[in-house]
Amino acid sequence: MKNLKNLLFVGIFTILLTGFWSCSDSEEVPVDNSITGIAVRTNNLSILVDALNRAGLTETLRTGGPFTVFAPTNTAFQNLLTNLGANSINDVPVPLLKEILLNHVVNGSVTSSQLTTGYIKTLSTPVASPTSKMSLFVNTAAGVRLNGVASVSTPNILASNGVIHVVDAVITLPTVVTFAVADPNFSTLVSALTTLTPSTDFVTVLSGNGPFTVFAPTNAAFTALNTELAPSGGIAGLPEATLANVLRYHVASGNVLSSALTPNGNTTVNPILPSSSFTITLPGTGGNIANVTDSADRASGIVAVDVQANNGVIHVLNRVLLP
Repeated sequence: MKNLKNLLFVGIFTILLTGFWSCSDSEEVPVDNSITGIAVRTNNLSILVDALNRAGLTETLRTGGPFTVFAPTNTAFQNLLTNLGANSINDVPVPLLKEILLNHVVNGSVTSSQLTTGYIKTLSTPVASPTSKMSLFVNTAAGVRLNGVASVSTPNILASNGVIHVVDAVITLPTVVTFAVADPNFSTLVSALTTLTPSTDFVTVLSGNGPFTVFAPTNAAFTALNTELAPSGGIAGLPEATLANVLRYHVASGNVLSSALTPNGNTTVNPILPSSSFTITLPGTGGNIANVTDSADRASGIVAVDVQANNGVIHVLNRVLLP
Protein backbone atom coordinates (compact mmCIF):
# COMPACT_ATOMS: atom_id res chain seq x y z
CA MET A 1 0.00 0.00 0.00
CA LYS A 2 2.83 2.36 0.88
CA ASN A 3 4.52 1.67 -2.46
CA LEU A 4 1.24 2.34 -4.28
CA LYS A 5 0.84 5.69 -2.55
CA ASN A 6 4.42 6.59 -3.47
CA LEU A 7 3.78 5.71 -7.12
CA LEU A 8 0.61 7.81 -7.18
CA PHE A 9 2.46 10.74 -5.64
CA VAL A 10 5.28 10.50 -8.18
CA GLY A 11 2.80 10.31 -11.05
CA ILE A 12 0.79 13.34 -9.92
CA PHE A 13 3.98 15.32 -9.28
CA THR A 14 5.28 14.46 -12.77
CA ILE A 15 2.02 15.61 -14.39
CA LEU A 16 2.04 18.88 -12.46
CA LEU A 17 5.72 19.47 -13.27
CA THR A 18 5.14 18.79 -16.98
CA GLY A 19 2.24 21.22 -17.04
CA PHE A 20 4.35 23.85 -15.27
CA TRP A 21 7.17 23.60 -17.80
CA SER A 22 4.68 23.66 -20.71
CA CYS A 23 3.18 26.89 -19.39
CA SER A 24 6.62 28.35 -18.82
CA ASP A 25 7.74 27.49 -22.36
CA SER A 26 4.69 29.17 -23.93
CA GLU A 27 5.20 32.28 -21.84
CA GLU A 28 8.83 32.55 -22.92
CA VAL A 29 7.92 32.83 -26.63
CA PRO A 30 5.84 36.04 -27.03
CA VAL A 31 4.22 36.73 -30.37
CA ASP A 32 6.27 39.11 -32.54
CA ASN A 33 3.84 41.88 -33.46
CA SER A 34 6.46 44.11 -35.05
CA ILE A 35 6.17 45.07 -38.71
CA THR A 36 8.64 42.31 -39.57
CA GLY A 37 6.86 39.77 -37.36
CA ILE A 38 3.49 40.44 -38.99
CA ALA A 39 5.02 40.26 -42.48
CA VAL A 40 6.64 36.91 -41.64
CA ARG A 41 3.23 35.47 -40.62
CA THR A 42 1.47 36.83 -43.75
CA ASN A 43 1.70 34.39 -46.67
CA ASN A 44 1.05 37.08 -49.26
CA LEU A 45 4.08 39.08 -48.07
CA SER A 46 6.66 36.27 -48.24
CA ILE A 47 8.64 37.84 -51.09
CA LEU A 48 8.72 41.13 -49.18
CA VAL A 49 10.23 39.24 -46.24
CA ASP A 50 12.83 37.66 -48.56
CA ALA A 51 13.62 41.12 -49.94
CA LEU A 52 13.99 42.61 -46.44
CA ASN A 53 16.37 39.81 -45.48
CA ARG A 54 18.45 40.31 -48.62
CA ALA A 55 18.61 44.08 -48.10
CA GLY A 56 19.47 43.83 -44.41
CA LEU A 57 16.33 45.64 -43.28
CA THR A 58 14.62 42.89 -41.28
CA GLU A 59 15.84 44.04 -37.89
CA THR A 60 15.20 47.70 -38.73
CA LEU A 61 11.50 46.97 -39.19
CA ARG A 62 11.48 44.68 -36.17
CA THR A 63 13.10 46.95 -33.59
CA GLY A 64 13.05 50.48 -35.06
CA GLY A 65 10.25 52.89 -35.63
CA PRO A 66 7.56 53.82 -35.46
CA PHE A 67 7.21 53.38 -39.22
CA THR A 68 4.46 53.40 -41.81
CA VAL A 69 5.16 50.66 -44.35
CA PHE A 70 3.45 50.30 -47.72
CA ALA A 71 3.90 46.56 -48.18
CA PRO A 72 3.79 45.12 -51.74
CA THR A 73 2.16 41.73 -52.19
CA ASN A 74 3.85 38.70 -53.75
CA THR A 75 2.06 39.45 -57.04
CA ALA A 76 3.39 43.02 -56.93
CA PHE A 77 6.95 41.74 -56.55
CA GLN A 78 6.51 39.14 -59.27
CA ASN A 79 5.39 41.90 -61.65
CA LEU A 80 8.47 43.92 -60.69
CA LEU A 81 10.77 40.96 -61.34
CA THR A 82 9.16 40.46 -64.75
CA ASN A 83 9.70 44.12 -65.63
CA LEU A 84 13.34 43.88 -64.52
CA GLY A 85 13.92 40.64 -66.42
CA ALA A 86 14.83 38.92 -63.15
CA ASN A 87 13.95 35.40 -62.03
CA SER A 88 13.99 36.02 -58.28
CA ILE A 89 14.58 38.72 -55.72
CA ASN A 90 18.19 37.49 -55.50
CA ASP A 91 18.78 38.80 -59.03
CA VAL A 92 18.13 42.40 -57.94
CA PRO A 93 21.33 44.22 -56.83
CA VAL A 94 21.27 44.78 -53.08
CA PRO A 95 21.87 48.59 -53.20
CA LEU A 96 18.96 49.05 -55.64
CA LEU A 97 16.71 46.67 -53.70
CA LYS A 98 17.41 48.46 -50.43
CA GLU A 99 16.46 51.87 -51.83
CA ILE A 100 13.31 50.48 -53.46
CA LEU A 101 12.25 48.96 -50.13
CA LEU A 102 13.05 52.15 -48.20
CA ASN A 103 10.89 54.02 -50.72
CA HIS A 104 7.96 52.15 -49.11
CA VAL A 105 8.80 53.28 -45.56
CA VAL A 106 7.79 56.56 -43.90
CA ASN A 107 8.72 57.75 -40.44
CA GLY A 108 5.87 57.75 -37.94
CA SER A 109 2.70 55.70 -37.62
CA VAL A 110 0.12 57.05 -40.10
CA THR A 111 -3.25 55.39 -40.62
CA SER A 112 -5.09 55.65 -43.93
CA SER A 113 -7.51 58.25 -42.54
CA GLN A 114 -4.55 60.45 -41.61
CA LEU A 115 -3.13 60.43 -45.13
CA THR A 116 -3.93 63.48 -47.26
CA THR A 117 -3.21 64.34 -50.88
CA GLY A 118 0.29 65.74 -51.23
CA TYR A 119 3.95 64.87 -50.87
CA ILE A 120 5.61 63.05 -47.97
CA LYS A 121 9.18 61.86 -47.49
CA THR A 122 10.25 58.21 -47.49
CA LEU A 123 13.48 56.78 -46.05
CA SER A 124 15.00 56.22 -49.51
CA THR A 125 18.05 58.26 -50.52
CA PRO A 126 17.98 59.58 -54.13
CA VAL A 127 21.00 59.29 -56.41
CA ALA A 128 20.63 62.98 -57.33
CA SER A 129 20.98 64.18 -53.74
CA PRO A 130 22.61 61.92 -51.13
CA THR A 131 21.70 64.40 -48.37
CA SER A 132 17.97 64.34 -49.21
CA LYS A 133 15.14 61.86 -48.88
CA MET A 134 12.83 60.75 -51.66
CA SER A 135 9.38 62.26 -52.03
CA LEU A 136 6.23 60.16 -52.36
CA PHE A 137 3.03 61.56 -53.89
CA VAL A 138 -0.10 60.45 -52.05
CA ASN A 139 -3.42 60.87 -53.83
CA THR A 140 -6.51 60.28 -51.68
CA ALA A 141 -9.09 61.30 -54.28
CA ALA A 142 -10.26 57.68 -54.60
CA GLY A 143 -8.79 55.44 -51.94
CA VAL A 144 -5.04 55.85 -51.46
CA ARG A 145 -2.78 55.86 -54.53
CA LEU A 146 0.97 56.31 -54.38
CA ASN A 147 3.10 57.91 -57.14
CA GLY A 148 0.31 56.99 -59.55
CA VAL A 149 1.46 53.34 -59.61
CA ALA A 150 0.31 51.60 -56.42
CA SER A 151 -2.98 51.49 -54.54
CA VAL A 152 -3.58 50.48 -50.94
CA SER A 153 -5.60 47.26 -50.95
CA THR A 154 -5.54 46.45 -47.21
CA PRO A 155 -5.03 49.44 -44.89
CA ASN A 156 -4.28 49.84 -41.20
CA ILE A 157 -2.63 46.60 -40.08
CA LEU A 158 -1.43 47.79 -36.70
CA ALA A 159 1.99 46.65 -35.49
CA SER A 160 3.83 47.22 -32.23
CA ASN A 161 6.18 49.63 -34.01
CA GLY A 162 3.92 51.21 -36.60
CA VAL A 163 1.35 50.39 -39.24
CA ILE A 164 1.28 48.39 -42.46
CA HIS A 165 -0.74 49.25 -45.57
CA VAL A 166 -0.69 46.46 -48.16
CA VAL A 167 -0.28 47.77 -51.74
CA ASP A 168 -0.83 46.16 -55.13
CA ALA A 169 2.38 47.30 -56.84
CA VAL A 170 6.01 47.98 -56.00
CA ILE A 171 6.72 51.72 -55.85
CA THR A 172 9.91 51.98 -57.89
CA LEU A 173 12.32 54.90 -57.59
CA PRO A 174 10.60 57.94 -59.14
CA THR A 175 11.93 60.32 -61.77
CA VAL A 176 10.78 63.91 -62.15
CA VAL A 177 8.48 62.58 -64.89
CA THR A 178 6.90 60.17 -62.38
CA PHE A 179 5.69 63.08 -60.25
CA ALA A 180 4.55 65.14 -63.23
CA VAL A 181 2.37 62.25 -64.41
CA ALA A 182 1.13 61.24 -60.94
CA ASP A 183 0.16 64.71 -59.71
CA PRO A 184 -3.06 65.93 -61.38
CA ASN A 185 -1.94 69.54 -60.81
CA PHE A 186 0.60 69.00 -63.61
CA SER A 187 -1.67 67.49 -66.27
CA THR A 188 -1.37 70.50 -68.59
CA LEU A 189 2.42 70.47 -68.20
CA VAL A 190 2.43 66.78 -69.16
CA SER A 191 0.33 67.57 -72.22
CA ALA A 192 2.75 70.34 -73.21
CA LEU A 193 5.73 67.99 -72.78
CA THR A 194 4.15 65.26 -74.89
CA THR A 195 1.17 66.05 -77.13
CA LEU A 196 2.10 69.65 -77.98
CA THR A 197 5.83 69.04 -78.53
CA PRO A 198 6.03 65.60 -80.18
CA SER A 199 9.29 66.38 -81.97
CA THR A 200 11.13 66.82 -78.67
CA ASP A 201 11.24 63.69 -76.53
CA PHE A 202 11.07 65.45 -73.18
CA VAL A 203 9.83 62.34 -71.38
CA THR A 204 12.89 60.27 -72.33
CA VAL A 205 15.27 63.12 -71.51
CA LEU A 206 13.70 63.88 -68.12
CA SER A 207 13.52 60.18 -67.27
CA GLY A 208 17.30 59.94 -67.70
CA ASN A 209 20.07 60.17 -65.15
CA GLY A 210 20.07 63.94 -64.83
CA PRO A 211 20.23 65.41 -62.33
CA PHE A 212 17.62 68.01 -63.19
CA THR A 213 15.98 70.90 -61.38
CA VAL A 214 12.49 71.40 -62.81
CA PHE A 215 10.41 74.51 -62.20
CA ALA A 216 6.96 73.04 -62.83
CA PRO A 217 3.99 75.31 -63.59
CA THR A 218 0.61 74.17 -62.29
CA ASN A 219 -2.51 73.80 -64.42
CA ALA A 220 -3.67 77.20 -63.15
CA ALA A 221 -0.38 78.70 -64.34
CA PHE A 222 -0.99 77.38 -67.86
CA THR A 223 -4.59 78.62 -67.77
CA ALA A 224 -3.30 82.09 -66.97
CA LEU A 225 -0.79 81.86 -69.83
CA ASN A 226 -3.56 80.86 -72.23
CA THR A 227 -5.41 84.02 -71.20
CA GLU A 228 -2.24 86.07 -71.64
CA LEU A 229 -1.66 84.61 -75.12
CA ALA A 230 -5.33 84.56 -76.13
CA PRO A 231 -4.83 86.87 -79.14
CA SER A 232 -2.45 84.30 -80.65
CA GLY A 233 -4.46 81.23 -79.68
CA GLY A 234 -2.91 80.37 -76.30
CA ILE A 235 -0.16 77.79 -75.89
CA ALA A 236 -1.76 75.60 -78.56
CA GLY A 237 -1.23 78.48 -81.01
CA LEU A 238 2.50 78.69 -80.34
CA PRO A 239 4.86 77.14 -82.88
CA GLU A 240 6.12 73.82 -81.54
CA ALA A 241 9.73 75.01 -81.47
CA THR A 242 8.72 78.09 -79.45
CA LEU A 243 6.81 76.03 -76.90
CA ALA A 244 9.70 73.57 -76.66
CA ASN A 245 12.03 76.45 -75.78
CA VAL A 246 9.56 77.70 -73.17
CA LEU A 247 9.64 74.24 -71.58
CA ARG A 248 13.46 74.05 -71.73
CA TYR A 249 13.48 77.39 -69.92
CA HIS A 250 11.94 75.60 -66.90
CA VAL A 251 14.70 72.99 -66.56
CA ALA A 252 18.20 73.50 -65.13
CA SER A 253 21.05 71.07 -64.65
CA GLY A 254 21.86 69.80 -61.17
CA ASN A 255 19.76 69.07 -58.09
CA VAL A 256 19.25 72.57 -56.71
CA LEU A 257 17.36 72.43 -53.42
CA SER A 258 15.64 75.45 -51.90
CA SER A 259 18.30 75.46 -49.17
CA ALA A 260 20.91 76.26 -51.85
CA LEU A 261 19.18 79.50 -52.87
CA THR A 262 20.60 82.78 -51.62
CA PRO A 263 18.72 83.73 -48.44
CA ASN A 264 17.47 87.33 -48.34
CA GLY A 265 18.75 87.93 -51.84
CA ASN A 266 18.79 86.90 -55.50
CA THR A 267 19.85 83.65 -57.16
CA THR A 268 20.46 83.56 -60.92
CA VAL A 269 19.35 80.32 -62.59
CA ASN A 270 20.76 79.29 -65.96
CA PRO A 271 18.37 76.77 -67.53
CA ILE A 272 19.24 74.30 -70.27
CA LEU A 273 17.82 76.72 -72.84
CA PRO A 274 21.00 78.34 -74.19
CA SER A 275 21.76 82.00 -73.43
CA SER A 276 18.91 82.40 -70.98
CA SER A 277 18.44 82.97 -67.25
CA PHE A 278 15.91 83.98 -64.62
CA THR A 279 16.15 85.31 -61.08
CA ILE A 280 14.82 83.83 -57.84
CA THR A 281 14.38 86.21 -54.91
CA LEU A 282 14.05 85.15 -51.28
CA PRO A 283 11.94 85.69 -49.32
CA GLY A 284 8.88 85.71 -51.53
CA THR A 285 5.89 88.02 -51.26
CA GLY A 286 2.14 87.60 -51.54
CA GLY A 287 2.13 84.03 -50.29
CA ASN A 288 5.05 82.92 -52.49
CA ILE A 289 7.93 81.00 -50.95
CA ALA A 290 10.13 82.83 -53.43
CA ASN A 291 9.57 85.33 -56.25
CA VAL A 292 10.78 84.64 -59.78
CA THR A 293 11.51 87.20 -62.50
CA ASP A 294 11.87 85.81 -66.02
CA SER A 295 13.64 87.23 -69.07
CA ALA A 296 10.46 89.01 -70.13
CA ASP A 297 10.47 90.80 -66.74
CA ARG A 298 7.31 88.93 -65.71
CA ALA A 299 6.76 88.07 -62.05
CA SER A 300 6.03 84.50 -60.94
CA GLY A 301 6.14 82.71 -57.63
CA ILE A 302 7.45 79.42 -56.26
CA VAL A 303 4.65 77.94 -54.15
CA ALA A 304 6.13 74.54 -53.23
CA VAL A 305 9.71 73.32 -53.07
CA ASP A 306 11.92 70.24 -52.90
CA VAL A 307 9.77 67.53 -54.44
CA GLN A 308 12.66 65.08 -54.61
CA ALA A 309 12.95 62.40 -57.29
CA ASN A 310 15.78 59.95 -57.87
CA ASN A 311 17.08 62.00 -60.80
CA GLY A 312 16.29 65.54 -59.70
CA VAL A 313 14.07 67.92 -57.82
CA ILE A 314 10.89 69.86 -58.63
CA HIS A 315 9.85 73.32 -57.45
CA VAL A 316 6.27 74.37 -58.23
CA LEU A 317 5.45 77.63 -60.02
CA ASN A 318 2.17 79.58 -60.03
CA ARG A 319 2.97 81.17 -63.42
CA VAL A 320 4.67 79.95 -66.59
CA LEU A 321 8.06 81.55 -67.24
CA LEU A 322 8.80 83.08 -70.65
CA PRO A 323 12.35 83.37 -72.00
